Amino acid sequence: MKGIMMSSQNNYRRLSRSEREALENRGCDAQNWDEIYVLEGFNPNSVRNVHFHGKVEIGNFNDKIKTIRGIEMPCGIYNAVIADCSIGDQVRIANIGVHISNYDIADNVCIENVATMQTNPGATFGNGVEVDVLNEAGGREVVLFDGLSAQFAYIMCMHRYRPEVVTKLKAMAKKYAQSVRSDRGKTGRGVRICSTTEIVDVNVGSYATINGAASLVNGTILSSREAPTTIGAEVVAEDFIIAESSSVTGGAVLGKVLVGQGCQVGKQYSAENSLFFANSEVFHGEACSVFAGPYTVTHHKSTLLIAGLFSFYNAGSGTNQSNHMYKLGPVHEGKLLRGVKTGSFSYMMWPCRVGPFSVVLGKHSGTFDTADFPFSHIEARPDGKAHMVPGLHLMTVGTVRDGAKWPSRDRRRGSVKRDVISFDVFSPYTVGKMLIASSKLKNLYESTEKSIEEVSVGGAIVKRPILRTGQKYYRTGVEMYLLEKVVLRVEENIGSGTLRIRDAFAVQADVVYSDQWVDIGGQLMGKQRLVDLEEAIENGTISTVEAFAAETDKIHHAYADDEWIWVKNTYQQVFGLDLDGASKDDIIKCAQAYLKVKSKFLNLVIADSEKEFDQLSHCGFGQDGSEGDIEEDFKQVRGSYEDNKFVKEMKDSVKELQQRIELLEQRLSSL
Repeated sequence: MKGIMMSSQNNYRRLSRSEREALENRGCDAQNWDEIYVLEGFNPNSVRNVHFHGKVEIGNFNDKIKTIRGIEMPCGIYNAVIADCSIGDQVRIANIGVHISNYDIADNVCIENVATMQTNPGATFGNGVEVDVLNEAGGREVVLFDGLSAQFAYIMCMHRYRPEVVTKLKAMAKKYAQSVRSDRGKTGRGVRICSTTEIVDVNVGSYATINGAASLVNGTILSSREAPTTIGAEVVAEDFIIAESSSVTGGAVLGKVLVGQGCQVGKQYSAENSLFFANSEVFHGEACSVFAGPYTVTHHKSTLLIAGLFSFYNAGSGTNQSNHMYKLGPVHEGKLLRGVKTGSFSYMMWPCRVGPFSVVLGKHSGTFDTADFPFSHIEARPDGKAHMVPGLHLMTVGTVRDGAKWPSRDRRRGSVKRDVISFDVFSPYTVGKMLIASSKLKNLYESTEKSIEEVSVGGAIVKRPILRTGQKYYRTGVEMYLLEKVVLRVEENIGSGTLRIRDAFAVQADVVYSDQWVDIGGQLMGKQRLVDLEEAIENGTISTVEAFAAETDKIHHAYADDEWIWVKNTYQQVFGLDLDGASKDDIIKCAQAYLKVKSKFLNLVIADSEKEFDQLSHCGFGQDGSEGDIEEDFKQVRGSYEDNKFVKEMKDSVKELQQRIELLEQRLSSL
């Protein structure tokens, strides 16, 4: 909200006698006319029925402006009480029921049919508010400020085992909040505000639209020409930050809430003590003490998200959780790691942790921890116990489609993208978990007597034969990822008739190796990067919110190099080959192995997508027609398997892969 542009001129002067008389003749009065200042060229005919209180500075109104409805109306001030305000050029203020008080209003702003708009002394505009995230009973508070990123909030919330880090992050946030403390609010250039009852202690960014809101109290609305923000009808918000490119509409009710960049909130959604980061979509339901990382999606009236950590998440209708066991109150937490889906009427009793890209179905009456088992299928049995098939969703069409859709659905606009987001489905984070899961499954299978039909894995039940099936799934995923990274590296470095293997597989000098990787609010990084970041916070090297943001950006830019050294080390562990000593024949074998495993993966995805077109999918089509009308009705509505865009892309991918590997083999053979 810094640097809001006011009138380009600052040569204000007091009213002339004739201007004052003209204003009085048009129904205006003032507590003290000597405190009313105007610019040269001021036209009193553009002001009517206005009471001025305190010091007021007025720009020039010699043009028309488009209202929120797109109708051109004359600039000026009509039927209003204006107290201690500065008003820029070409502004329209009309029909203010109570007053506009203590606001700096930039150029080209239109404010109509507003009851109250005021700033109280010492306002911080939502900055500095503490939000009880994840644990309703407290202990994981996050301090709001208008530069808050998912990474900053995640560490402040989740890493309470490093109290000095948390203390210093809180201090940075509080210091920032103090820097924006003011007795006057601001509306940026080009703002449109209409039919709103109450705006108190709210800063409004440039080109934002507020249309029909009920009550906005103690908040900041970030907005710009490139990334405008919209607040719609009947919205009630208190203690909030709403970021650029977002929309909060349809009677949403927010209390102690951050709405991140590119988010959509509406259709009577209710949220308290919650954070929603980039590109989240929340409609109809309810959230309480939720940490909603990037791309958290919930669209249904009966869905309650409570005391949970989510990201890249999709909640089915009726999804619900319990965060207490009726003993010490609502103190339990749940963590659904990136990419999890919950089916309709899924219920979980916290505490629980679910591994990345897993699917959870049914009503679970027990707790479980499957964090190290990504891509799993977890379904409640009739007795409420969780039954798990590890790795089942590795080769499903939904997982592949999700990985492709998220980058294309980034609604953030403008030059600043506050949350650092890593979109990769397969990464050292998920593949590392696959390696851990495979080892655990192998040990369980070998140590379990054949007479035992089921074993418990982190509180979830797994049938003994599935222990081997899970290993197979994970082995496929690990090999595909590692082989693909090596092949891509060779393709990028092979020249016209030359390839220096050692150079192709070299690592950067400033790379940081970590065996373990973490997901910090949607950003993937090596564990050592996180350790270094937190040590820099503790020792004061990082002491401002700006320095924190710069460091997470730096880590993000180093992602590919850090990933490569992890791949290189893990490849040797899995395949027993040091890539630095690889021969041409070794690389050809690698390419052939990659073709085999990737083709198998793509064909399994294609086969999974074909289920969407089988005879069971035809159920209900051809209503009231004959038997022969079923196929045609289905085709008209759903299309055909052969013509489906996704299926075509997958089949094309198989062909392109074959061509790539053939070309690579030819080029390698000719070296």
